[in-house]
Amino acid sequence: MVLVDKKILAGGISLVSVGLVIIFYLNSSTPVWHEGMTQAQADDLLVKQQENRNYTNLAGMAAGVGFLLVLISFGARRKKGGAKTIEKDERPKDFNQN
Repeated sequence: MVLVDKKILAGGISLVSVGLVIIFYLNSSTPVWHEGMTQAQADDLLVKQQENRNYTNLAGMAAGVGFLLVLISFGARRKKGGAKTIEKDERPKDFNQN
């Protein structure tokens, strides 16, 4: 008996891993302040830092969606044979009939 849906689990694990790799890369390449920067360079640095934070947030969201897919894969088991209908031959008995 299969306890997980393997396709959803694989997709979730791949999203989590890609999201974490992107987060680690962006954290290692954060732009930093240098002494003697001009105002134009400082403004450009602030814009680059904001872009880096935005990309980090986006990668975090991707990793979060992947984690949710991993959790969903445990509840998305397929049942063999599909839905079975129950047929009743007897109707409820009416108490007024003999």
